[in-house]
Amino acid sequence: MANKTVTKNNRHTEEEVNLKGTLIAVMSLGVFIVITWIIVFDLFLGRF
Repeated sequence: MANKTVTKNNRHTEEEVNLKGTLIAVMSLGVFIVITWIIVFDLFLGRF
């Protein structure tokens, strides 16, 4: 029987770059939502 070698496509680095960009976008959106919520909550508390 002959030995068969299996080769994989090396796309690991391309996927990491895309995931890093996604992580930055999601974290930025999360920080924006938290800051907006704090500002609105402060305005709400300022009414009393």
